[in-house]
Amino acid sequence: MKQLVILSGKGGTGKTTVAAALAHLASQELPIVLADADVDAANLELVLDPTKQEEHDFTGGQVAIIDPELCTACGICAEVCRFEAVVAPSPLPPRRGEGVRAYAIDPIACEGCASCFYQCPVEAIRMEEQTAGRWFRSDTRFGPLFHAHLFAAQENSGKLVTLVKQQGRLRALDEGRELLIVDGPPGIGCPVISASAGADLALLVVEPTVSGVHDLERILATTDHFGVPALVCINKVDVNPERAAEIEAFCADRGIEVVGRIPFDTVVTEAMVQGRPVTAYTDGPVAEALRQVWEGIKVHLAL
Repeated sequence: MKQLVILSGKGGTGKTTVAAALAHLASQELPIVLADADVDAANLELVLDPTKQEEHDFTGGQVAIIDPELCTACGICAEVCRFEAVVAPSPLPPRRGEGVRAYAIDPIACEGCASCFYQCPVEAIRMEEQTAGRWFRSDTRFGPLFHAHLFAAQENSGKLVTLVKQQGRLRALDEGRELLIVDGPPGIGCPVISASAGADLALLVVEPTVSGVHDLERILATTDHFGVPALVCINKVDVNPERAAEIEAFCADRGIEVVGRIPFDTVVTEAMVQGRPVTAYTDGPVAEALRQVWEGIKVHLAL
């Protein structure tokens, strides 16, 4: 089983469009599994029209909880909290029979550092796992899809990416599927590192913009560091031929093969509105360019 990860040095380069097209083309020749590793803004499902089969909670860290029955309102928790997550009780005296008014934790502000937990003299604080998102197993017309949704203001997206990719890999091994296609997150941070781990090949999607070469350098530094061989695909290549030539020259100097030169065409947007990969929607120049990308990938993965 081979793993292909599709990456870009920044968002908005057309990475998911390419991933959906490759899913369509690859599924016509061999059994595949798909994983959308962009858990902060997953959108591969918009093009693949999946049917959800499983849904699971993802716990991504802890949050402090103060037991009002045990709290003595000493204020130590507020003193040690660096994130101003501890909410002080009302300064008004408690009503008759109400007892001591307790401190509380703002779960949005709490970073789960547990400083208050260790400093509370009466052990009135406990740490609880919090649900940071959900991950899903879905069926698509091209193969199983594993994807996820990280809740707003939550961390550990790298951990969730690892989980999604691991589930896809296990499904591919269990069912003898030959290829795992991972639609990776943009940028070069922890989620990208998690998506790239163990990949046999990375396809780097870049646009011919002013920052195109810089963005490509960033993501290449990441894949090179982790020993993942890379190919390059230039999207909207005809929008700025000068910048496209600059990217090609950079790749030639680095010995990196450019396997795709995709022209700009509004048919891509039309296909997305229809919820279909562009290769399943048209046989025009864009689809032909994406078929050439797939042929190049097959050669490098020996599929």
